[in-house]
Amino acid sequence: MKNQFLIAISIVILLLNACKSGNTQTVKTNLNATEFAEKMKALPDAPIIDVRTPEEFSKGHLINAKNVDWNGTSFDAQISKLDKTKPVLVYCLSGGRSGAAAAKMRGDGFTEVYEMDGGIMKWRGSNMPETTDIPKAATIGMTQADFTKLTNSNKIVLVDFYADWCGPCKKMKPYLEEISKDMADKVEVVRINSDDNQELCKLLNIDALPTLQVYKKNKMTWSNIGFIEKAEVIKQLK
Repeated sequence: MKNQFLIAISIVILLLNACKSGNTQTVKTNLNATEFAEKMKALPDAPIIDVRTPEEFSKGHLINAKNVDWNGTSFDAQISKLDKTKPVLVYCLSGGRSGAAAAKMRGDGFTEVYEMDGGIMKWRGSNMPETTDIPKAATIGMTQADFTKLTNSNKIVLVDFYADWCGPCKKMKPYLEEISKDMADKVEVVRINSDDNQELCKLLNIDALPTLQVYKKNKMTWSNIGFIEKAEVIKQLK
């Protein structure tokens, strides 16, 4: 009798653990560019929300995407028009704003929100299709030949790939301007807006911001992705 009781207790524990294990499984919602594209195909009716500024959106965006500026005054009002019980796909430039928007949407009751890790920078780096609201010629920007001329200098060339709405880029801008002034005798600082130079970024595999590169005699000697302190940059320029 005692053995039967122990067996019954063991079965109950196993069942409870199985249920608990099943309940902890979660659906992956932070997707890389390829996974995001696959999710778009799997959910053809799901809204695709671009939370960048209208200016950024006009220079290139995913096909069928709708622009709802995360920093705009009407974000909540526009998002509230969507069906919270159905899937929504969200992206921005590099993932920061879309992550914040997705978190807010989930907090507001949206049950299935997918965000693109790395944003449209990773999308472009993967050569995924996009469209634009302005003539294509206006989005090409600097050619690789133009870039080579800039880096082919007797000075050390510090290249900063940035975007106007990139938080770390804005934090680094003041000290890059200081370097440009204080080390002008031996260092040339070149800042390249990624939105205005999309083709160049693709050619150089720039798919995250900010990206700093140091060129000496037209050869890249150092590169860094993401925020970095001024002192660390200066070390690479000596």
